[in-house]
Amino acid sequence: MITLENWALIRRLAAEGEPKAKIAARLGISRTTVIKAVNSDSPPIYERKPAVTSFTAFEARVRALLVETPTMPATVLAERVGWTGSIRWFRDNVNRLRPEQQRIDPADRLTWVAGDAAQCDLWFPPKKIPLEDGTFKLLPVLVITPAHSRFMTGRMIPTRKTEDLLLGSWELIKQLGRVPRRLIWDNEPGIGRGKRHTSGIDAFMGTLATKLVLLPPRDPESKGVVERRNGWFETSFMPGRTFTSPADFNAQFTDWLALANQRIVRTVKASPVSRLDADLAGMLPLPPIPLHLGWRNRIRLGRDYYVRVDTNDYSVDPRAIGRVVDVTADLGRVRVKLDGRVLAEHARVWARGMVITDPAHRDAAAILRRQFQQPRLTPVGDDLTRDLADYDRAFGLTEGGH
Repeated sequence: MITLENWALIRRLAAEGEPKAKIAARLGISRTTVIKAVNSDSPPIYERKPAVTSFTAFEARVRALLVETPTMPATVLAERVGWTGSIRWFRDNVNRLRPEQQRIDPADRLTWVAGDAAQCDLWFPPKKIPLEDGTFKLLPVLVITPAHSRFMTGRMIPTRKTEDLLLGSWELIKQLGRVPRRLIWDNEPGIGRGKRHTSGIDAFMGTLATKLVLLPPRDPESKGVVERRNGWFETSFMPGRTFTSPADFNAQFTDWLALANQRIVRTVKASPVSRLDADLAGMLPLPPIPLHLGWRNRIRLGRDYYVRVDTNDYSVDPRAIGRVVDVTADLGRVRVKLDGRVLAEHARVWARGMVITDPAHRDAAAILRRQFQQPRLTPVGDDLTRDLADYDRAFGLTEGGH
């Protein structure tokens, strides 16, 4: 077989009119080889004939095992087929065969219709945020991105629990002013897994009249829009920034998003803000009724006059001890009500395991405690003498008997 260089030279010389016999003599090859090169439509391809190697006798058995278990390690395969030679040589041959047995999962190019879907995800900024008790913690940022416009919304939330995920989702949807027809999530525990939705999710989706889509495992392409933006946040928003609190993070992030949404997105050749109106036009209106979201509980107030929200305890007016009170909390406030009247209101604390006390509640408890410790006064009549017959009757004694 002639080389690629000789094939190209033969065709050039022949095109210049040089006789085939002279070309053969010049290159030291047969005239037949020159004729084949001139008449061929493609350059020569050298293909090595398969040779028998030490692996050949094991190849059929290895293929059969890979059909059953494509991910079986080469060391296990070697043990199963009785290989005693070089494990490196065996592994090279297994790596050659393995792609033939693996199942293929092609990724389609997705087209996002205006108003149809918004992709939802949690982004964890790689910097700990200072909390009320002086500790630092990595906190989640809920991000919702309508897929057609790529318009980015996001805010930091205290936890990944369902209550905070729904509160954050509603805040971001209100920022949009419309409801996407589908909210796409992967298997987030606070939202659901597979066909099972976490308690409260179906009521939230039903009130918004939208559809929840939980992606199957190993399907990153269906949520690639929001995940690419999460990576962009880390390279474009985070560098050089410091934060004093979650509120400071949210303020800086909101300001940055206002600028980021005006930048041209290469894949759609337009800025998210320029495509937002078309996206909103295809979405649903906000629900006409208020949503009752967040942390909600009804308990009987105990003697210690505190209620728990997540992991923190908040004080309540102690005069309500023994009464049934309603406890509600959103991302910013904790409220306790008795028959619709507010008994306590606190700023929600994002640190964990803290006790938050209103000084007025502590003072009221001290007054009630002093009153309880004072003995009750029993009214006494003017006549302090008692008829001795009263004692006889009390002990069952009469005048004539003992």
